[in-house]
Amino acid sequence: MWEVFVRSRRGLSHTHAGSLHAPDAEMALRNARDLYTRRSEGVSLWVVPSAQITASSPDEKDAFFEPAGDKPYRHPTFYEIPDGVHHL
Repeated sequence: MWEVFVRSRRGLSHTHAGSLHAPDAEMALRNARDLYTRRSEGVSLWVVPSAQITASSPDEKDAFFEPAGDKPYRHPTFYEIPDGVHHL
């Protein structure tokens, strides 16, 4: 099982498009091209073995993400913007 990520245009991020079965990376890439970019929707593909993806558990979201909440410097409201600075 492989996870497929497609970048639709240069300058944009890759986004998860779906999953597919393939015996190896080369075949996964070819199958992803045929399945997810049939109408020229992409300029770049990534295929990643599903077993190699590690994800956080939705059940542990409060405990996992809580430490970031006590760091006010991560929020842009903490900084003062000088009067002469525009377009931030």
